[in-house]
Amino acid sequence: MALRYDEIVRTGLARQVADLIRAAIMDGRLAIDERLPNEEELAHRFGISRPTVREALKVLAAQNLIRSRRGPAGGTFVTRPDPEGVAQAITDAATLLVGTGSFGREEILVARIETETLCCRLAAANRSAADLERMAAEIALQRQDGLSDEDFCASDVRFHRAIVTATGNGPLRLMMHAVIESFIPVTNMLIHRDNERRRAADSHERILKAIAERDGEGAARLIRRHLEGLRGVLDSALERRAAARPPQVSEGEDGTSSDIPRHDDR
Repeated sequence: MALRYDEIVRTGLARQVADLIRAAIMDGRLAIDERLPNEEELAHRFGISRPTVREALKVLAAQNLIRSRRGPAGGTFVTRPDPEGVAQAITDAATLLVGTGSFGREEILVARIETETLCCRLAAANRSAADLERMAAEIALQRQDGLSDEDFCASDVRFHRAIVTATGNGPLRLMMHAVIESFIPVTNMLIHRDNERRRAADSHERILKAIAERDGEGAARLIRRHLEGLRGVLDSALERRAAARPPQVSEGEDGTSSDIPRHDDR
């Protein structure tokens, strides 16, 4: 095992140990399924306490980089990162950033337009019959009478997710996970009452038709038009929300009140 045991300083020991082991995994010095030394041996080699080692291993386990197995042949082993787990971690971080106002509406729309047009081109080239069936099933659901706002929005997410899946590109699917699972729900929360469902379903159907016909450029143009059409709907929703919200005031040093502009609806 090619770990360096002399590279730590005496602050943040658990995190440093976790980072050293993680680096060894990522650059191949520790192989997938390789067994790590036990806690006592790691503590001795690093010159730290067993509780500190245990904390470092917890960090690595949370990152899905190691797994533990009990029994005579048990121990702690290097594991191959799970793409779904990594994607979910990215999505959680993106959702937090969106929720705290780190990304503005225009940034989100531009990110969706530019990335989803690429996905449409690749989906048209690589889609399978099963991919087309998944998209068609979501469109049929979106046309159902009595579908709740939440179910319509969930179907919208699944439709766009199906386009990404149809690309057949693993790295792109990983990168798009945050766009599909975070950006679309946040957008939908603002416009679900304003969304003209029939119009959205018709747009989805035209995109599906272009992908089915392997017309990548046509599908890209259609999804760009579909997403750019959200701008007006979003602007209207945000204007109504701002009009319905009472102005926020704060007291100045002289006891008078002054309006505070809000920046959360960028």
